[in-house]
Amino acid sequence: MKYDFTRWLPAIAKDSKNPKRKIALSVVGVAALGGLAFGPTAVAGPVTTTPDEGAVAAIEQATGLGRPGAAEESALTTGGTTTKPAADKPAADKPAADKPSREELIPHGVQGAQSRVPLDDAQLANAKAIVEEAKDTGVGERGAVIGIATSLQESKLYNLGHLGAYNDHDSQGLFQQRPSSGWGSPDEITDPEYASQAFFQALKNVGGWQQLPLTSAAQTVQVSAYPFAYAQWEEQAADIVSQLW
Repeated sequence: MKYDFTRWLPAIAKDSKNPKRKIALSVVGVAALGGLAFGPTAVAGPVTTTPDEGAVAAIEQATGLGRPGAAEESALTTGGTTTKPAADKPAADKPAADKPSREELIPHGVQGAQSRVPLDDAQLANAKAIVEEAKDTGVGERGAVIGIATSLQESKLYNLGHLGAYNDHDSQGLFQQRPSSGWGSPDEITDPEYASQAFFQALKNVGGWQQLPLTSAAQTVQVSAYPFAYAQWEEQAADIVSQLW
C-alpha cells in the first residue's frame, strides 16, 4: 500500500526535555497521521490527504491556538513552521571512517519504494534519543535503523501527546505505545528514552531479529494493521543513523 505523507496533521506533543509539559509542534502542511501501532495489538486508521476538521479543532482547543491572537504567536497553520528545519546531512565533525557502513545499516536492501520527510530540530532530538537508547540496549546500528524507521511511520519522529477525543485509543509517544497494552504509563511512553528502551527490549525478544527484513522485525514488535508500512522509511532511517551515530 502506498502512502502519501506530503502533508501532515498538526499534533500535540510533549517536550523531550520536560515530558510533563505539552507543546504544540508545527509541521509542513496538514494531513492525518496514519498506520499508528498500539503496542502488542494494533488497529490503524486510514491515511487521508486532507485534514479532519474535528481533529484540527481539538488540537487548536488543546493548544490554545483557537484563541484570538494565537495565529500571530504560532505558525501551526497550513504551510507554517515554528522550528527551522534541520539539515538532513551527515555531521561535518565526525570522520566518515567512524560512521557505520551501508551494509551494516541496510544489510538486506530496501523493500519497495522509499518515502522521505524533512526533519526539524524536534524530530532530530527525538531521533538522537532513539539512537542513544539503541547504543545503551546493545541493539547497535541496525537496531537503531529499525527504531527510527518505526517512529517515522508511527509519529514522524514527533513525541505525540494525547489528542483528546481524536486520539486513537490510548496510544501516545514516538512509537504510539499503549498503556492499556502494558507499554507503561502515559508519562513513561511519552518519555523518548523510556519509549525507545521499551521498543528495543521488545525487539531483543524477537528471535533472530538481526536477520529479519526491517518491516518484519518492526511488525513483530508493533503488530500493526499496516505491516509493510515500515519498509518505506528504511533508507531515511539509515541516513539519520549514519548522521547521528
